[in-house]
Formats: sequence, structure tokens, C-alpha cells
Amino acid sequence: MKRSEPESSINKAYLPTQELWLATEPLLPVEKPKPKGGRPRGDAQQLFNAMFYVLRTGIQWKALPSQLGAASTAHDRYQERVKAGVFEELWHLGLMQNQVEGQLDWEWQSIDSASSKAPLGGESVGANPTDRGKGGTKRHIITEAMAYPLP
Repeated sequence: MKRSEPESSINKAYLPTQELWLATEPLLPVEKPKPKGGRPRGDAQQLFNAMFYVLRTGIQWKALPSQLGAASTAHDRYQERVKAGVFEELWHLGLMQNQVEGQLDWEWQSIDSASSKAPLGGESVGANPTDRGKGGTKRHIITEAMAYPLP
């Protein structure tokens, strides 16, 4: 039997604002028509709320409160939107908004990197120069003075 969470179990501070949803909605991929019919897709805003909740709280997808929708559906839509570049475009829009508002300090930047093993990376990873040619991945991040990550 599935446990039912009370409505109060969802901390509203972890849900996106209506303003963020309105900025995100135009970035969503167009839904493909289903010529054979089938079950209608879930509400896009509710699924965005679920994705945001998981990303903001750090919980596992399967721990998603049932009021936010099915965890498997939310995860599937999340994967689709990552592949479509929705979150990367949202990040770029956020940086542009911060620039317009004068919140970016371009006088100073910081860069950091980390190298790690990528045992399941297959052909998508190259040689890791810090690990004697073993397969790996290298991650870099650059931020401006206020610590906003830059592309």
C-alpha cells in the first residue's frame, strides 16, 4: 500500500515561483502528437514543479511527494528537457537577467576543475591526463566575483 503524505509535507520554499515558470514555459519542447491516442501527458507546470523540487531539495526521484506527481513521469520529462537543452537555456537567461540588473561583477573571475574516473563513460570520454591515460572526465567551472557560474 502506498503511503500518502499530508499536504503540509511539501515545503513551498522548494517550489519554483510563477515568474520562473513563465520564463521556462516558452523553452519547453513541443509535444509530439499521438496518432494512436493513448494516455495524455501530465501537466507541464506540475511536472516542472516536481523537477524543481527534486533538484532543490536533493531528494531521490522515488522520494518525490505524491502531490507533485509520479516520480517516474517527472524523471522522464526531466531527461527529455535536459536533452532538449531547456535547463541550459534557462541558465543563460538567468545570467542575462543578472547582467541587466547589474548583479554580475566582471572585474574578477575564478576557475576550478576536477578530474574523476568515468568507468561507464565508454567512447564519450578521453584519456585523463592526470591518471596515466586511463579513461576519465574533467569538469571545469568558471564564476564571476559574485560566484555566478558562467558558460
